[in-house]
Order: sequence, then structure tokens, then C-alpha cells
Amino acid sequence: MEVAALEKLVKQLLVEQLGAKIDPIKRAVPAVVGARSGVFETVDDAIAWAKKAQKEFAKLPLADRKKAIDAMRELLLPQVEIMAQRAYCETGLGNVADKINKHKLAIEKTPGIEDLITGVQTGDHGMTLYELSPYGVVGALTPSTNPTETIICNAIGMLAAGNAVFFGVHPSAKDCCLVLIEQLNQVIKETIGIENLIVTINKPSIQAAEELMMHPDVSLLVVTGGSAVVRAAMGSGKKVIAAGAGNPPVIVDETANIEKAASDIVAGASFDNNILCIAEKSIIAVNSIADFLIFQMEKNNAFFLRHDADIKKLTELVTIDQKSINGKFIGKSAPEILQAAQIECDFLPHLIVFETTKDHPLAKLEQLMPVIPFIRTSDFDEAFDVAFELEKGYGHTAVLHSQNISRLNQAARDFQTAIFVKNGPSYVGLGFEGEGAASFTISTPTGEGTTTARHFAKTRRCVLTDGFTIR
Repeated sequence: MEVAALEKLVKQLLVEQLGAKIDPIKRAVPAVVGARSGVFETVDDAIAWAKKAQKEFAKLPLADRKKAIDAMRELLLPQVEIMAQRAYCETGLGNVADKINKHKLAIEKTPGIEDLITGVQTGDHGMTLYELSPYGVVGALTPSTNPTETIICNAIGMLAAGNAVFFGVHPSAKDCCLVLIEQLNQVIKETIGIENLIVTINKPSIQAAEELMMHPDVSLLVVTGGSAVVRAAMGSGKKVIAAGAGNPPVIVDETANIEKAASDIVAGASFDNNILCIAEKSIIAVNSIADFLIFQMEKNNAFFLRHDADIKKLTELVTIDQKSINGKFIGKSAPEILQAAQIECDFLPHLIVFETTKDHPLAKLEQLMPVIPFIRTSDFDEAFDVAFELEKGYGHTAVLHSQNISRLNQAARDFQTAIFVKNGPSYVGLGFEGEGAASFTISTPTGEGTTTARHFAKTRRCVLTDGFTIR
């Protein structure tokens, strides 16, 4: 494909993704006047400075990378509340309490240089090392749903790998991201004497994202966003790590601990108002335990819609002609959605649940709000088939509550998802209240899964002949 045609395709796909924005509510963070560390007027200027900074950074020992990352963590951890408030006030998505936990997760559990594992082979003919080295300048597009959390997580991993990074931030999360990027640059400069390892521009736009994708000095693209942006990145001709769409189902079978399953589902599906891509998006329950599961979910602050008229009002409110999600309600709370739908509820629920079939639009669409369909099946085999259909082969996330080992193994094998959670809330798949590293870029189309520093480095093979084998 010719460069001009490729640029036209990229621009068209970016317009599809970023053209319609959620109207932000009143911003709580005032604009900063004057020069800002790491924040530039143009993409070319930002990348030129990042390239220069990365060359200096690459000469430093790993110990200095660790110093910079430790300083970033130390700076940010006391600020988790204000960062959560900034993100909420600017985007209007989710809730502050859960955003605090997401920021802590990114700061504390994103691995640094310890993730760069060296491989070695030795034999009669010598030794071969497999080392992880930087790409150079990484171009990273970040979403509005987890804007500053993604920057923190990716910045730690990308710098650990020895890169500099240009963050193409989402326009509706611009202010909170620019404040963060400036702070990170300042603390890195104070710690290791290098400025502009993390850069962006002061006016993010579709054109800027297009320039970033096509820029000759960007070696790796890391895209955390919608499917249109992913398609644009894949058409750039560069190495791409892409986080694609998800529609995670949760299955509950007759062997499950129903009380725990109910608590976990409500916790996972309502976390930050369901804007996490890994959150439960549909419940598929075996009929013999379905009523008890509903009862237990209600005990855990879920509101179950029992009238067809209410289900109809809700569906018409949160979808557009039942074909796409109404962006006005993405990331809104359950009480806000009920109020807008004029559905009465005498308490403040965390989650709205309604019984339907697998063909309901909210079962098929990634809703990104605390509204979840509940589907009955006759047995586990039918439940698995329904869940497999609703997951759509995205290979993103799936959840199963069961005490049957063979079923757990079957589902883990057959779903082939990047994250598979057994008997827990979906968010344990990100390391929150669970084991494993934090990751806010779940790469499914390109196959990396939960990305960390090692994924932002390229593997190099270094061979020494006739030596360094002592077996």
C-alpha cells in the first residue's frame, strides 16, 4: 500500500474512533500556564526530544532505570486520591473510590527492570545469550476510561525496557494526563538528569494521532483503545502491540459457591462502573442455581429488574436503536442510569441486573456500564456454548465459578482468553486483590496478553563461540 493511501486509511479509522466524544463535566484542575516539561506544541518536536533523551538513557546502567522508576512510584503514591479525582472530574467516567485503587495498583504492582529476564543456552560450541533491548521511541495511545492509570503502568514498563515514550492521550482526558506527564518528567530529570523521556503535545487530536502512527522515528506502537484505533495502528506498517475489544462472560454452574460467586460478580461488574475491559459483561447461570444466585446478588447490593416494561425502558435508554451503546451512559453509576430511565429503586445499588436471552443487545455489546444481562441455561454445556458465543472469539477475558476441576480446565483451554479468572471477581485478572503483575494494556489482537516491560523490548541474540560452557 502506498504511503498516501495508508495515511488516508489511518486518518479515516481515527475519525471513527475519536470523532464522537463524551462531553466532559466541569474540570476541577486548572490549566497550567507556560512551558511544561515533556509537553510540546507539535508531534515532531516531542518525538525529536524523546529520541535525544532515549539515546542518553540507553547509555545508563540498569540501576539508573530502577532509580527513575522508584522515584516515579515515590512521587505518585501519595497522589492517588488527587489523580483519581482529576480523572473523574474531567471524563465523568467511573467513580473516585475505585480509581484510587486502580492508581495504587498501577504504581505498586507494575513490574520494572526485574521483568527483563535474560535467556541463555550453552553447549560444546559456546554460549548464546538472549537479551531484551529497547525499541527506541514508543508511540502509545491511551484511552479515556483508564487515562492516567494506563500512562503510569505503560511508562514504568516502557522506561524499564530502556525506551522513551510519546503518549497520544485521549482528548477527553487531556488535562489530567498532561499534569501527570509533566510531573513524571520533572522527577526523572531530578533523579537521573534526563528530561523528556516521556512526552506528549498540549493539544491532542486525530491529526496528531495520525502523525504519531506514521512518524519515522517511532519504532513501536502500543494502542490501548477502541477497535478503530487498533485497525489504524495495524495499518501503519510498524510493530504494534494492540489492546482490542472484549465482552467477558461469567459462567456460574451448579457446583459453585453461590454466595461467593454472587459477591464476586457484583464487585467485578460494578468496579469503576464497569469501564474496565476485563469486567463481567454478561452472566450465564445454570438454571438449578439461578434463583439462588439472583437472591445472593441482591444481598450484595444488586438491583434486579423484574418487569418487562422496566427492561424495555432501560434498553432504549442505554443503547442507540439497540445496535450500539449510548455513550452518554458509559461509566455512569447504577443510580444515575435508573434515574434517567425513570425506574424507581429505594436504595443505591452498585449493579443493575435483568434476565433475558443471549440475543439481547446488552449481551452482545460491550456496554461499559454497571448494567448486566442474566441468562439461564439448562446445564453447563449450554452455559459454556452461550458464553463462548458472547465472548465472540475476542480472546480477552472470561470468568467461571465452579468447583468442577474438569470444567475449569475445559473452559481455560477452550476460551483461549488472555485472562481467565476462576472463582473470583474479574479484576483479580489485573492483579487487584489477586496475584500477578498489573497491566492496563491487555493485548489480544497481537497476542501479548497482559503486557509488562518485557513486551516493550526486542529480543536480541548474542553468540560467543567455543567458550563459556563449563559442564
